[in-house]
Amino acid sequence: MTAISASKPAPRAKTSPNTATPKPTPQPAGPAPQPGMGAVPHAEGTTFRVWAPHADGVSVIGTFNEWQADKNPLTHESDGYWALDVPGAKPGDEYKFHITNGQQQFDRNDPYARQVTNSAGSSVVHDPHFDWADDEFHMPAWNELVIYELHVGTFNAPDADKVGTFADVAEKLPYLRDLGINCIELLPATEFPGSRSWGYNPANPFALESDYGGPVAFKELVKAAHQHGIAVVLDVVYNHFGPGDLDLWQFDGWSENDGGGIYFYNDWKAETPWGHNRPDYGRPEVRQYIRDNALMWLQDYRVDGLRADAIAFIRNVKGEEDPGADLPEGWSLMRWINEEIDQTMPWKITIAEDMRGNAGITESVAHGGQGFDSQWDSSFVYPIVDALTAPFDADRNMQAVAQALAVSYNGDAFRRVIYTESHDEVANGKHRVADEIMPGAADSYFSKKRTTLGAALVLTAPGIPMLFQGQEFLADGEFNDAEPLEWAHVETRAGLVHLYRDLISLRRNYHGTTRGLSGQHTHVFHVNDADKLVAFARWNESADAPHDATIVLANFANEARENYTIGLPGPGRWTVRFNSDWRGYDGEFGDFDSFGVDAEAGEYDGYAWHGRIGVAPYAVLILSREA
Repeated sequence: MTAISASKPAPRAKTSPNTATPKPTPQPAGPAPQPGMGAVPHAEGTTFRVWAPHADGVSVIGTFNEWQADKNPLTHESDGYWALDVPGAKPGDEYKFHITNGQQQFDRNDPYARQVTNSAGSSVVHDPHFDWADDEFHMPAWNELVIYELHVGTFNAPDADKVGTFADVAEKLPYLRDLGINCIELLPATEFPGSRSWGYNPANPFALESDYGGPVAFKELVKAAHQHGIAVVLDVVYNHFGPGDLDLWQFDGWSENDGGGIYFYNDWKAETPWGHNRPDYGRPEVRQYIRDNALMWLQDYRVDGLRADAIAFIRNVKGEEDPGADLPEGWSLMRWINEEIDQTMPWKITIAEDMRGNAGITESVAHGGQGFDSQWDSSFVYPIVDALTAPFDADRNMQAVAQALAVSYNGDAFRRVIYTESHDEVANGKHRVADEIMPGAADSYFSKKRTTLGAALVLTAPGIPMLFQGQEFLADGEFNDAEPLEWAHVETRAGLVHLYRDLISLRRNYHGTTRGLSGQHTHVFHVNDADKLVAFARWNESADAPHDATIVLANFANEARENYTIGLPGPGRWTVRFNSDWRGYDGEFGDFDSFGVDAEAGEYDGYAWHGRIGVAPYAVLILSREA
């Protein structure tokens, strides 16, 4: 038996005492913000402003001037900016910028367009005014968050022939609220080519996807989510733009090395896994563009956080720990954005997908870090899923599981987001965990037992827990953007939904008996690799007096254990608050009796007390003391 701890306390403030990454060379933050980029409507008309430093001339064309390029030429301002006020141009009008560069003439969509007819269509003057009514939503404390990741197009699509919309997502908010979800995370929802996509190919980074309903429908979704007590986190893509329907490409006619022009690197730094389309993080105007985008979602659309996609490719050309390919200007860009968010909206959460275990990502800016509040954690998902999907019990590595449970970044248990399923982990040749366990038989006994074992760990281990759409009713197969969820399973697998609801209620301490699950302290005190069991304690009080400790015992073997001995953090009656083998969750479960345990004096597992309890095959017990 061995023990592993991760019990260093940390304040909720966005600072930490440690640093794992040297402070990079300072980079320019950005130019002085230009007032009203894009199309800004007012009572008498609309002001248009665009950055096109290599253009010889720019005019705005649209429905208000019959698309005539000679009607409304913009005035050249300083530093490559062009602007014009057009009387009579109003919200709903379509428009583009007509650009002349030498002998070249072309029409471009507005880089700052809040709305487009479609990715290959026209920009639309958007009225920013919206009735938020009495929206005074308060972001839940991060140690109470339970995130539900979803894809707008498939989450609640009417049928396989139709794409789901923001309004369709809103219809399911009562279900998510009742499940216990208090934060939804949307895959990217900005305009992309066509009607179906995961969203990681942004064509118009400031515009909401037209097939999802556009900007007003998105605001309605955010408003409705807040009314249900649910925060909204939006996935943003700054590691590349495009590649399809990308008017940013060679926007004003200039480029070098056949590169992307003013918005992109035009050398070796441009190369990404998605094309030669990495934004130029060193160019002040591009930095400003990305910063403006991030703040727009948080301010104008009132989203409660951002999840930045694949930031390893923002800080490094190869997305690796290769100093020769580092992009210090990419690191400093994200640091600048995070710092501004911290200073102006510290309750908004920023989450990084880096997946390299780099503690500097969530280190404070003051200590040389990138300043993200949390990061998706590969140190959890890979060893836990490996243990769940291994065909034979002998191959389940309890030491690896114990290590995964104990990880923390920057001395803070909630600097990581933990999960067993995400859009990345159940696609691209991989399937839902249930299918990985029993291919073609996702609703089999072993799939149900081991997926719920994994879910129990996600919702009890240190970190911010995240579920992927449909996970709670055993959605199967491989995630793609064309197959909607089968909501009929909410009824046919109602017991499993009940199990997730019970786990979330314990994670959020609805009943006042599991406060430890939201605490900073974790101690994996029992690791039995021979018999495949792990036990750990979570608590919120000081490390010396864990009076609010909650214990989790997980059995990774297909064998029941009767009178199994584990250490206990203190005396008294330890009551079972959750038993994943309860037959109420599924008729195939064993209903193995595990009522609780009375602590006996005597050292075990490093504690002065111990007890004996029974646990079913592939089951999890959650225990805490009577008040």
